[in-house]
Amino acid sequence: MPLDRRSFLQKTTALAAAGLAIVPELSARAHITGSDVIRVGLIGCGGRGTGAATQALSTEQNVQLVAMADAFRDRLDQAYDGIKGQLAENELDAARLNVPEEHKFVGFDGYKKVIPLVDVVVIATPPGFRPMHFEEAVKADKQIFMEKPVAVDAPGVRRVLKAAEEAKRKKLNVVVGLQRHYQDKYTQGWVDMMQNGAIGDITTSYVYWNSGGVWVRPRQAGQTEMEYQMRNWYYFNWLCGDHINEQHIHNLDVGNWVKQDYPKEASGYGGRHMRNGKEHGEIFDHHAVEYTYADGSRMISQCRHWNGASTKVTEEFQGTNGSAPAPGKLLTKSGYALLDHNDRRDPNPYQREHDLLFKAVADREYKYADAENAAKSTLTAIMGRMATYSGQVITWDEAMNSDLDLSPATYAFDAPPPILPLPSGYYPVPVPGETKVK
Repeated sequence: MPLDRRSFLQKTTALAAAGLAIVPELSARAHITGSDVIRVGLIGCGGRGTGAATQALSTEQNVQLVAMADAFRDRLDQAYDGIKGQLAENELDAARLNVPEEHKFVGFDGYKKVIPLVDVVVIATPPGFRPMHFEEAVKADKQIFMEKPVAVDAPGVRRVLKAAEEAKRKKLNVVVGLQRHYQDKYTQGWVDMMQNGAIGDITTSYVYWNSGGVWVRPRQAGQTEMEYQMRNWYYFNWLCGDHINEQHIHNLDVGNWVKQDYPKEASGYGGRHMRNGKEHGEIFDHHAVEYTYADGSRMISQCRHWNGASTKVTEEFQGTNGSAPAPGKLLTKSGYALLDHNDRRDPNPYQREHDLLFKAVADREYKYADAENAAKSTLTAIMGRMATYSGQVITWDEAMNSDLDLSPATYAFDAPPPILPLPSGYYPVPVPGETKVK
């Protein structure tokens, strides 16, 4: 169920207090080698995985990447070379990349071979795999960095929430790549001041991820359908969850963060206008969703992938006594600036996520528990997708309790994925008013 404001604040305060204390239990499993080396394993060797691993190796601690896994050997090799190049470019010790050939694992089960070898797991696979990878890492008592979103359907969200509770019980640090929570223009007053009433009660939130879209990888001769979809994971819901989930979660999460709540219902529309080819799979290229919170306030959400159209990726808020026209800015009704944060010299939030996580691991401290909020903001995005695909009003309870499981029956390259192309080569696309989402 959605947290009410009091419950949210109580949990946040308790977590912050817990983070101030050194936790003796952590020291026994902080470094499996018994030395000060923090051994890292990378699961998922795409662009984000390569970046996250490089950022982990760029922290002040004695960190080494010792194991890697990906479904494809060429992606693993590209990531290895990319990390090596970044270390050289940044004049970091090349010995931080310490992955022998026997610690390079390829295939759907590679994650099970990486996790026992390391202290910290970096999970950067496509979102559909993250619930099982997170669950396995928690089971093995590992510290975790996991990219967002953390699931693509309600069963996956529930799986992450259950593992998140176990991670808290075990005092395992979990940082999720919703990096705005580690970005100064959000954390240095902007969110706190709104939560404390600087512009009055928040009546309307506006969140946007309007951009030109992402890559497409052409179908290659001899590919199975499973391999093709894995290579083009962004365009299939069992892997990505649509771009409202994969990208727009950042903005939706900020809306929830400011409101200290999660929406009680969502309604909206979407479709395919520009990115509607065979290569664009089954996802929409635009979504417009109106979310309603328990206090009656609204969050107006837009996300689209249209080349040549205007771009806008930001969050704005309207309060009874003022407004927040952009992150880091607060104005009274008369236009007086309560806050105007200049972010030109702010630290890179992608790097800061890792700086703070690895400092906590090195110091044997339990400070970060991002998975619960990440799972609920993921569900916020999924609820919006359910509304646009179906054309129906979707409540939080309906979304959370949905039994629609998008995962394949078998994870193998010769197995059929959950969705197959029609004889025309196009994939079935959701039709509002007809598509069932629960």
